[in-house]
Amino acid sequence: MNHDHRHSRYNRAFSLGIALNVGFVVVEFVYGTLVNSLALIADAGHNLSDVLSLLLAWGAFFIAERRPSPNFTYGLRKATILSAVVSAVVLLFALGAIAWEATRRFADPQGVSGTTVLVVAAIGVVVNAATAGLFYADRKDDLNVKGAYLHMAADAAVSLGVVVTGVLILLTGWAWLDPAMSLAIVLVILVGTWGLLRDSVRLSLDAAPKNIDLAAIETWLRARPGVKDLHDLHVWAMSTTQTALTVHVVMADEIAGRDPRAFAEELKTRFGIQHSTIQIETATAACALSCVPRG
Repeated sequence: MNHDHRHSRYNRAFSLGIALNVGFVVVEFVYGTLVNSLALIADAGHNLSDVLSLLLAWGAFFIAERRPSPNFTYGLRKATILSAVVSAVVLLFALGAIAWEATRRFADPQGVSGTTVLVVAAIGVVVNAATAGLFYADRKDDLNVKGAYLHMAADAAVSLGVVVTGVLILLTGWAWLDPAMSLAIVLVILVGTWGLLRDSVRLSLDAAPKNIDLAAIETWLRARPGVKDLHDLHVWAMSTTQTALTVHVVMADEIAGRDPRAFAEELKTRFGIQHSTIQIETATAACALSCVPRG
């Protein structure tokens, strides 16, 4: 994919997605306040956190493109991981506040306009589905974009749940359905948010990305012609889209001069590892090191 073309498409997707969601947050919060619907206010708060998440992801995308410097020799690629951590933490605090208010309202149910809830939430289904569509094409190439896509697709489903609440309130007049749906929204979002927090913290601690099979990489390396052994194999995420690997490969003496770039190219093609550092060692040297007496 052309780099400039990708930038242009990402800019368009993020800017349109943010604009759509900011407008909807305002509408949802105003009408939620006017008709006293906690479900609408809860969804507005969640959509506001989505705007923050999109802003963080968009900003991190540009920060990660900065060139390496003497202080940051890998560049700032991990900004994409840190933005995911911050987004998840902020969302968890918002969910706690919504859950607290919903619990309080069970003790004091308040009248809600089912028609308004139904109409506003239906707009939310359209807005969130349209925003998810902006990220659909690139969801398989960039984990940050995939996160935005899944988040907005889940939001469309949540808004659909609020639509159902509006219909049920119209049919039954049960005011407790509003805080009940608020808690249901909190639980649904909590599952995804906890997964996002767990995965982003793992990557920030240099864990191997979930899509990387370390055992398969080791097996493949050991099966290369001339490879006698390997050690110090490490794999970690440099960003949400780029993975790095370092390894010491012990080669038979007669072919120890093999160009490590061949390993790197194959690792990129087979396992999607963009940055590999391969240290080639001779079998004789490796044996000498391992046989040094320890006093």
